[in-house]
Amino acid sequence: MKDTGGTATDRDALFAQIDRLNRSSVLRGSESLCKLLKYLAEHSLDSPGAPLKEYQIATEVFGRPPDFDPRVDSTVRVQTGRLRSKLAEYYASEGTADRVVIEIPKGTYSLVFHNRAPVVEAPVAPAAPKLPPKPTHMRFDPLSWFFLSIVIGAGVVVMIGFMAIRYLSPASPSAERAAPALQAFWNGFLTGQEAPLVVYSNAEFVGRPETGLRYFDPALDGGKPILDHYTGVGEVMAIHEMDRTFAGLQRSLRVKRGRLLSWDDAKASDLIVVGSPSENLSLRELPGTQDFVFSRKASEPRRGDLQIANLHPRPGEQSSYLASEMPITEDYALVAVTSGLTSRRVLILAGITTFGTQAAVEFVCRATHVEDLLAKLGGNRRRIPAFEALLRVKVSGGVPVQSDLLALHAHQP
Repeated sequence: MKDTGGTATDRDALFAQIDRLNRSSVLRGSESLCKLLKYLAEHSLDSPGAPLKEYQIATEVFGRPPDFDPRVDSTVRVQTGRLRSKLAEYYASEGTADRVVIEIPKGTYSLVFHNRAPVVEAPVAPAAPKLPPKPTHMRFDPLSWFFLSIVIGAGVVVMIGFMAIRYLSPASPSAERAAPALQAFWNGFLTGQEAPLVVYSNAEFVGRPETGLRYFDPALDGGKPILDHYTGVGEVMAIHEMDRTFAGLQRSLRVKRGRLLSWDDAKASDLIVVGSPSENLSLRELPGTQDFVFSRKASEPRRGDLQIANLHPRPGEQSSYLASEMPITEDYALVAVTSGLTSRRVLILAGITTFGTQAAVEFVCRATHVEDLLAKLGGNRRRIPAFEALLRVKVSGGVPVQSDLLALHAHQP
């Protein structure tokens, strides 16, 4: 059954399949993808053959404003691509026995339904009657046994080789191997005896979640209990993205929240610090950046707001950068490689807001962005020099949708 408007029975079967998909482990918990799937299903059934516009999906499904511009905001394309991948994953795992198959052809925003052909088992031929064995006389042939032993020995070696690859490989066989640019960028963090330590932000708050939280102020909040178990949505998405990248690099990560970082950790490990100093307090104690630093704006307007100050502006650069006011549509982020407390290295990935932090991590996990960064840094790719890069980040609906390399300051070793 390829979908048309269909009978009531057809519609019931198709929507039963939609419900099954939304309850599956592949889609369960992803509210936005479930909502998109149901919307596409209703449109495909109610208006067969009528193409959906990106603007229509953006405003009716994702709540984008009337001035939505698909050239700037790629949410619909990204989410549709994710849904297409999730459907393929479902039908390759939980849904292998489902009769109704739902697909999204590439280049469209329409669902296609069809019935999967039932699997017909081949008839089993009746077993041949057993005949009494013929008497045989085996003659020992040394040459034949010699070649047979070679074949058996080769088979054992091949089997052992496959077992070694399967059980000794440091990463999942299904992990997609990272692109050469990513290999080159991350190589400096892959040579230590231990996996690099990712230190994510968890700011100090006072108050109660149900009545309101605010940042801890030592001048006002002495003696009050500190809540330090919160982090931003951008940091969560960032750690997930970095974990995927390291799987492709055939390496693992260690993760620790900022307030638990010890001096022994800082001295013995390559560090990847995720989040700005206003949220990741460990950054205040580590060797920092030289040119781009986080600070509070000292003058009006927007006095006290967090900014990235440019201490050594070059031609065409500003002396400071501020994120847009609420709602956030533009943010700035820092990607910097500096020296650690000993011979180790520190990678700082931090935005003014949590959206900028997410964008900074995604920037160094995307081969195209890293390729551009390496080209601008030049030199030997086996050892990336210390540098500080400033990103301008476009944000739409709480999601970083575009990151541009605004300034790059490389430092001599």
